[in-house]
Amino acid sequence: MNSPSNQLFDTYFTQPAMRAIFSDSGRVQGMLDFEAALARAEARAGLIPASAVAPIEAACQAELYDFAALSVAIATAGNSAIPLVKALGKQVAARSTEAERYVHLGATSQDAMDTGLVLQLRAAIELLEADLASLAARLAEQAERHAEVPLAGRTWLQHATPVTLGMKIAGWLGAITRHRQRLAELKPRLLSLQFGGASGSLAALGEYAWPVAEALADELGLSLPEQPWHTQRDRLVEFAALLGMLAGSLGKLGRDLSLLMQTEAGEVFEPAAPGKGCSSTMPHKRNPVGAAVLIGAATRAPGLVATMLAAMPQEHERSLGLWHAEWETLPELCCLVSGALQQALQLVPGLEVDAARMRANLDLTRGLVLAEAVSIALAQRIGRDAAHHLLEQCCKQAVKEGAHLRAVLGANAEVTARLSAAELDQLLDPAHYLGQARRWVARALAEHHALSR
Repeated sequence: MNSPSNQLFDTYFTQPAMRAIFSDSGRVQGMLDFEAALARAEARAGLIPASAVAPIEAACQAELYDFAALSVAIATAGNSAIPLVKALGKQVAARSTEAERYVHLGATSQDAMDTGLVLQLRAAIELLEADLASLAARLAEQAERHAEVPLAGRTWLQHATPVTLGMKIAGWLGAITRHRQRLAELKPRLLSLQFGGASGSLAALGEYAWPVAEALADELGLSLPEQPWHTQRDRLVEFAALLGMLAGSLGKLGRDLSLLMQTEAGEVFEPAAPGKGCSSTMPHKRNPVGAAVLIGAATRAPGLVATMLAAMPQEHERSLGLWHAEWETLPELCCLVSGALQQALQLVPGLEVDAARMRANLDLTRGLVLAEAVSIALAQRIGRDAAHHLLEQCCKQAVKEGAHLRAVLGANAEVTARLSAAELDQLLDPAHYLGQARRWVARALAEHHALSR
């Protein structure tokens, strides 16, 4: 029997725990948690009798509700809270007709939906924070392990000057560290109560409005904003933008890794596993299937972020259509990024590194990758322009003759008059032209450790 939902790709692209948060059950439970907390808050403020709380709380369990029936009703009602509150009222009435009078008192549908979403996002952030911390720790380990391993730096997809694998991984780590900092900074703004009633004024609650709002924020462990944010969506969009950036940084990791795995490079590989990365027809293939998820998420995320941005200019005190555009967009972003994180967590700890191949690739151009080092050394003796011109001619000669640059330089009287054989040997050794690579690794590790304390 076929599954009624699209689950074929979820294991590949999504973290199951994140999908559970944004499942139908998760969405409904978020709204019901709001309704239960609202009853407790109103009882604390003296607006409703304390005896009404228990029947309302008992009915605020997602498993009591028929999601199929709710989905049909949503198509008519225009949002998920209206039919849910009606169903909640029936559940409460079956326990206490008196308590049913106080269900959803003074709130509006968007209060339940937006606050329910914030509660879901809080759970989502807990998953993201844990995964980001784990990924950062694994990246730090790999950056330190390979801090001294030279490989060809590549600009415009061509060999440039040597770097180290640790420096490249430290670049990945630095981005993750900054995203962790951003996430910590935006949480106080994002995890904010939505409670404004029909038009945001809470007029229906009269003198009880502020005490109930304070108690409700306290019950849910959310901040109480300066005013309701029914059509001010910057909090959600800020989070969406962060998710988009995170997807982009993970995509950068995936792109670099897939390029390093190319047959022509063969320097770093995803960890091997039975059946992983195989082809349906070519037995020799070892495809970067984890990197593909990272790149795929980075490709999809910008469109989802754009939807959130496009939905910002919402009309007056309640939006028509723009609010609706957010409902599936932000959850999908969360699921997409969580899936990419899961793949990264599988890739990074088991990276397979071929240092010998890296060194061989550095020699592919027969010393040309270190022409800059020689040019700079000569510039100190004959001037920058003259040194650059001289090295350019030597490089062209090496390419034309298929010779190693060291041989061409050693045969050039103008060069040997200023640089000894020992100096040339050292200048053409990649291990001696790594600049501040080790320092960059150390600094990235220091930033990571400072945040992880």
